[in-house]
Parts: sequence; C-alpha cells; structure tokens
Amino acid sequence: MAAHNELGQWGENLAAEYLRSKGYVIIDRDWRSGHRDLDIIAEDGDVVVFVEVKTRRNNLFGEPEEAIDFRKQRSLQQTINHYVKANHIRKEIRFDIIAVTGTPETKPDIRHIQNVALL
Repeated sequence: MAAHNELGQWGENLAAEYLRSKGYVIIDRDWRSGHRDLDIIAEDGDVVVFVEVKTRRNNLFGEPEEAIDFRKQRSLQQTINHYVKANHIRKEIRFDIIAVTGTPETKPDIRHIQNVALL
C-alpha cells in the first residue's frame, strides 16, 4: 500500500476511534458505490452522520478539509443519496468532516467540523 494510502487509513481509524469516544455508533466504514466511497457512516443519537475524513502530514499546503472541492462535494452528495436510498434511511442525516493533521509518529490534531453544507 502506498504511503499516502497508509496515512489515510491511519487517519480514518483515528477518526472512528474519536467518534466512538464521543458516543457515536459506527454503522459502516468505507462503503462503496462504484468508484465512489463514504469513509464513515455513524449514528449520533437519532441522526445518521456521513463523515469524510481528510488526513495530511502537515498544513503547509492548506488545511485537510480544503481538499473537499466542488467536484468532491458533488460526488459525496451523490454517494450519500445512493446510500440513503439503498438502505431506506428514514432518519435525519448530517454531513461532517474530520480533519486529521499529523502522522503516527507525532501527536495528531483532530478537528471535527459538524453539519457541513454540501453545495
């Protein structure tokens, strides 16, 4: 596995642990629809939360969440819609971002941005 993929997997695992520590229940991870995927799907009480995790070694080139551009947002919207329909979700839904900056060798910075509006 390429180093950037390993870093991304580490960030997703860290994000899932973080969510569990906050009382979220993880219901799915790395859900795929064709070439699109959803990193983490969790429940926060009665709300289904779709979480996009972005991990970077540092913020020299911007914050991790800045990588979620218009094209990525549109792809996420379509994938979330597919998941909701395929799984007959009738609960309120929300989109969150977890931005992880750091490496396994450093103390990572984890930022949870809740209720992000997709374009």
